[in-house]
Amino acid sequence: MFLEALGSAILGLALAWAAAHRLSDRLPARHVVLSTGVAGALVGAFLMHSALSAGHFVLILVGAAAFSAASVSLLLRPKARLRRSSATA
Repeated sequence: MFLEALGSAILGLALAWAAAHRLSDRLPARHVVLSTGVAGALVGAFLMHSALSAGHFVLILVGAAAFSAASVSLLLRPKARLRRSSATA
């Protein structure tokens, strides 16, 4: 269990760092992105470990990576703001 948690935390950190490096203009502060990636990976590993039990190390890491990527993707902002004109203008 400890290796699953450590491996998923490292994987979540790597995914979040890659996203923060590649999409820095569309994401909030780097420390928010990194902590979200690690927390998402740990929650994903916990859920996968609860669903699959021990012995499925690779599947648990895949689930942790998917949950981490989904968590970080929730932080993305749109590329350009939409300009809305009011009906009275």
